[in-house]
Amino acid sequence: MDVFPLSIFQILVAFVASFVAGAINSVAGGGTLVSFPALVWLGVPSVIANATNTVAMWPGSMGSLWGYRREMQGLNRRMLLLIIPSLVGGILGALLLRITPPGVFDRLVPFLIFFATILFLAQDPIQRRLKTSDPEAHNTDTWLYGALGFQFLVSLYGGYFGAGIGILMLAALSIMGLTDIHQMNGLKNVFASCINGIAAVYFISTGLVNWPYSVVMIAGAVAGGYLGAGAARKLGRKVVRGIVVAVGLSMTAALFLRAWL
Repeated sequence: MDVFPLSIFQILVAFVASFVAGAINSVAGGGTLVSFPALVWLGVPSVIANATNTVAMWPGSMGSLWGYRREMQGLNRRMLLLIIPSLVGGILGALLLRITPPGVFDRLVPFLIFFATILFLAQDPIQRRLKTSDPEAHNTDTWLYGALGFQFLVSLYGGYFGAGIGILMLAALSIMGLTDIHQMNGLKNVFASCINGIAAVYFISTGLVNWPYSVVMIAGAVAGGYLGAGAARKLGRKVVRGIVVAVGLSMTAALFLRAWL
């Protein structure tokens, strides 16, 4: 058996897609909308592609987490309670993916990508709303329980598919009364690392990861986050967001036609 059974073409496509995803994640988020469909396009079964993409993108999220370390200082410790539903929801979502028949997931994928694209498109209006929320209005135990429940649902979705969870988590943090968008992004990265990390461990332990592609994409995502961020910033956030939305919508259409027609 070939130790590394990928063609030069497959390696290039996987590396470029993950490089672009890493660069997009560093400035806007939503890179999964590029990297995951690329794997499916290369012929990787959708469930395996989803697990492989989760493992490949996780190292990059750790870099983002480190980048927001200053914003995490002086944080109300009760916010870290959201780590619990993040871990529980993340592993349950991964388990749900594992038992989903591949044919069913193939049919769900276009709708999941479309949902994530719409969330991505709505990111700016949501963040504007979060910045204007009253920090004291939701600073109660009732709202805390609501945030814990909402975070669990977000994490369940995140362990199952993952694209767009950052935007949903910002909404959960708003429920808890946070208004500093940088601190919110820092917390979002903590929770995303928990969700994707525990899902990745499960996917690895159950053999759902295509390791040749994962190795190539880890390298691409890390390089994209480090080197591609500069180019992405030069293009501007609007251009980057436009590219992500265009890719998301086009992939939704292509995968819908393939799965349903």
